[in-house]
Amino acid sequence: MSVTAIGKVNFDKEVLQSELPVLVDFWAPWCGYCRRLSPVIDQLDAAYEGRLSIRKVNIDEEPELADTYEVETIPTLYLFQKGKTPVSVIAPQAKSQVTDWLKENGVD
Repeated sequence: MSVTAIGKVNFDKEVLQSELPVLVDFWAPWCGYCRRLSPVIDQLDAAYEGRLSIRKVNIDEEPELADTYEVETIPTLYLFQKGKTPVSVIAPQAKSQVTDWLKENGVD
């Protein structure tokens, strides 16, 4: 399974208007740590199916989105939940750190 890439054109519909919480992975193809984290993101996409939507934003292709969300370090994960200010985790070190972060923010 592969997580869907999104950009500025579909960000509002796919993320901001989603009924489900949405995890957005801001990454770049040249980032070694981003590439190592990618399989974890894919695993989470399968594990949280129906409870969480996961999308990826390539910061090289979508610099405006990276600027809007003040992404300075990658990978940065943002959790968007309808009506709430998004929360982030920067460069998580393990899958458990991401799942704990999701749980702390109400995604089980």
